[in-house]
Amino acid sequence: SSQNLSEEFAEAAQQLKKEAPRIQFGKIDVTHQRDLRKEFNIREFPTVKLFVDGRREDPIDCRGVRQASAFITWVKRRTGPSTVLINSTDEAEAIIHAGDLAVIGFFKELHNESVEVFCETARDVPEMPFGLTASEDVCADYGIQENTLVVFQKGKPVHHEVLEDGRQSKLDLTRLIKTFTLDLVTEYNLETSVKIFDVPVENHILLFTPKNSETFSEIYENYKSAAAEFRGKITFVLVDTDETRNGRVFEYFRIRDVDVPAVRILNLTSDAKYKMPADKVTVENLKQFCQSYLTGTAKLHLSSEEIPEDWDKKPVKVLVGKNFNKIVF
Repeated sequence: SSQNLSEEFAEAAQQLKKEAPRIQFGKIDVTHQRDLRKEFNIREFPTVKLFVDGRREDPIDCRGVRQASAFITWVKRRTGPSTVLINSTDEAEAIIHAGDLAVIGFFKELHNESVEVFCETARDVPEMPFGLTASEDVCADYGIQENTLVVFQKGKPVHHEVLEDGRQSKLDLTRLIKTFTLDLVTEYNLETSVKIFDVPVENHILLFTPKNSETFSEIYENYKSAAAEFRGKITFVLVDTDETRNGRVFEYFRIRDVDVPAVRILNLTSDAKYKMPADKVTVENLKQFCQSYLTGTAKLHLSSEEIPEDWDKKPVKVLVGKNFNKIVF
């Protein structure tokens, strides 16, 4: 809630006062300062903006940071180095084992476009430590021969991303790395919904199925296999249709008991929905569906009732989604 966030920011400010006294903190109640609310386009509360070098025109927005520890890291990375420079394997191991997740960039040299993008990404992902190395020995110890970003989870490498100048943007890398804060497939519930929407991936695929069905384990394994291929591009979500609290999600997608198992893709930005054309939830069908969506060839799914048999018997015709275009246009 807004109250909790305000408390987290207050706690972070107290700590930063000791650690970085040159950073000043201020609090504004924009209900009484309408001009400031308009000038800085404040739409949600609390909103946190960082002003650098006294510039009023282009403050940096702090978005999606919910905990004091992450906010402290965010501020430090914005006002100082965003990554730790690694010179030995021991230093790398210390970062890798510091928490649940860590990101290390292995580079041939410290000055190129990919390094810049990597360091910019670190500023936007304060939830985990970032290290950077151009040491031949360290790269050799991890068996890395080209510029590569590696995500470590619980001390083990779980993803290698080869970095080429100009190929990946900061947003691409941010999306990819933040997906590791979620499971490969995340089951939808009140707690996880906040985490799902915090990850800046606008494409979500949802599998609607009862978890207690005989075919569940097979379907779920297929779904997980497909998820690994689209990490960072599409977020894979599981919706248990036996869970009554998920009723609003079924309504939104117009899913009925007879439809399950059902697979839908939702684009969060446009609110467009897509239905998997195949009935069976196989790895092949899931991959084809995701690929066709990403290449823009998937057909939009217009939720519709069936066309009533007597739709044209009276002077006023009955239109539903399925016959609307054909009759009207």
